[in-house]
Amino acid sequence: MTIVDPVANGDGSADAAGSILDLPSPDTKRWVGRRKAVVVHAVRNGSISLQEACRRYRLSVEEFLAWQRAIDRYGIPGLRVTRLQIYRDTDEARAAKSPRLPAPPAVRGLPNPG
Repeated sequence: MTIVDPVANGDGSADAAGSILDLPSPDTKRWVGRRKAVVVHAVRNGSISLQEACRRYRLSVEEFLAWQRAIDRYGIPGLRVTRLQIYRDTDEARAAKSPRLPAPPAVRGLPNPG
């Protein structure tokens, strides 16, 4: 299995028949970053449709789009399962994890707002 480099052949497009041959097996159980990248590249260059890729590899559209976003943001290393948690730890996630202020104490005669 190889990644077809559209820039290497000079015209910016990959040979569709060659790209299909380079796709991982539909029986793939272990999804390493390079295999995910090959599938994303094949969909992007039109060698295989998004629907066909999802059906062939039993992926949800959301999972495929997550692969695509990871490549766009972090390159192929972003597809490593061991890196997902680090990359997902965005500013919003950090803010959600920060300690919250305790609820104000109840005042006699007034309902507790918390």
